Amino acid sequence: MTSTQQHSPRPADFHIVDLFAGPGGLDVAADVLGVSTVGIEFDANACATRKLAGLSTVQGDVRSSDPIHFPSANVLTGGPPCQTFTVAGNGAGRRALDDVLKFVQRVVDRDAPQNIDLDLSEMEDERTGLVLEPLRWALKAIDDERLSPYEAIILEQVPAVLPVWEEYAKALFNEGYWATTGMLRTEQFGVPQTRRRAVLIACRRDGLTGLSEEAVELPKATHQPYRKGEERWPFGSKPEPWVTMGDVLPHRPKPFKVVSNYGTGGDPKARGERYSYHPAATVTGKISRNRVVKDGIDLERFSASEAGLLQSFPAAYPWAGGDISQQIGNAVPPKLALHILSTALGFGAPTKATLEKLASWQPPV
Repeated sequence: MTSTQQHSPRPADFHIVDLFAGPGGLDVAADVLGVSTVGIEFDANACATRKLAGLSTVQGDVRSSDPIHFPSANVLTGGPPCQTFTVAGNGAGRRALDDVLKFVQRVVDRDAPQNIDLDLSEMEDERTGLVLEPLRWALKAIDDERLSPYEAIILEQVPAVLPVWEEYAKALFNEGYWATTGMLRTEQFGVPQTRRRAVLIACRRDGLTGLSEEAVELPKATHQPYRKGEERWPFGSKPEPWVTMGDVLPHRPKPFKVVSNYGTGGDPKARGERYSYHPAATVTGKISRNRVVKDGIDLERFSASEAGLLQSFPAAYPWAGGDISQQIGNAVPPKLALHILSTALGFGAPTKATLEKLASWQPPV
C-alpha cells in the first residue's frame, strides 16, 4: 500500500462501456487485462470484426444511446471520430475548435440538449459535435439518481483535440474527479508505428481506482522516441529501443522501404519513406496503398494482418467486413490502450506477461 493508493483494485472491479468502439483496439486490451467491456459502434464493418473477435457490441449511434442502458458499466472510454479534427481531413473541426469549446461549457452548464443539438446541426461537419458525447455521458451518469458516477473516464483522439480534453478535465474536476491530459507517442509504448494521441484520464475521487490526485497521470514511456535521422538505441537500453516494422514482420525480406501513398509538407510529389529498421509512419485508412519496395522492386503491399500488426493488434486478430484498411487506421493501438488502461485503473504498468498475452491473443473458437 502506497501513500497515493488506498487499495489494490482488481480487473473484476471494472466494467467498461466503450463509445465509438471501432474494431476493438481498446476492448481487446481490456480483455487481456480481464476487464469486461461492451462497445457501441455504428459502422457495420467494424461490428463484423468485433463479432469474430468475440467482443460484446451494440451496433448503433452513440447519440441515440444513454448510460441508463448500461447500468453495470462503471468506466467510460471513447475515441470519437477524428476525421474533422485530423490534419489529413478537411479541417472543419480545427476551424470549429473555439465553437466546440463553447459547446463543452454549455454541456457542463446543463443547457437544454435540444438547444445544443439544434446548434450542432448547423456546424460545417456534424461529426465535430461527436467529441461532446463522452462528456454528455459522464454528466448523465452523475445527474441520474439511478446511476453512479463513472469510476474512471478515458478518452483519446488526434492531437488537435487536446484543448477539448483540457476543458473536459476542468469540468470533471468540478464534478468530483482528478484528471490529467497530455500527448502520447505510440512508438514510446512498443507500438511499431509513430502516432501521436491526445489522451485524457480522469478518476473519481475516493473511488475504486484508489488513486490520489498526484497519482492520476499518463502512463510513462517504455521505449525510445523516434526522430528522423536518429539511430536506434542498443538493446538493453532503458527506455528500450523502438520496435521496428521488421521486428513484427519477420517474414518480409529486408531491408524494405515503405513509400507513402500521399505527399508530405503539402507537396504531393514528396512521398514519405520509412525503412524496415524504423517504426512505420502513422497507419491510416490508406495503408493498403503504400508501396513496399526492396532493391528497387515493388513487393506485395501490406495485408490486413500486417497492417494490424503495425497497429500492435495480435497476429490472429480476425479482420472482417469491408474497408478493413479504414478499420485498422481508425483503431486505437491495443498496446497503447493496454498501458493507458493499466495506469488509469490503478493496476500499474503492464507486466511482460501481460504484453505477451496481448501478442498471443486468440479469438474465441
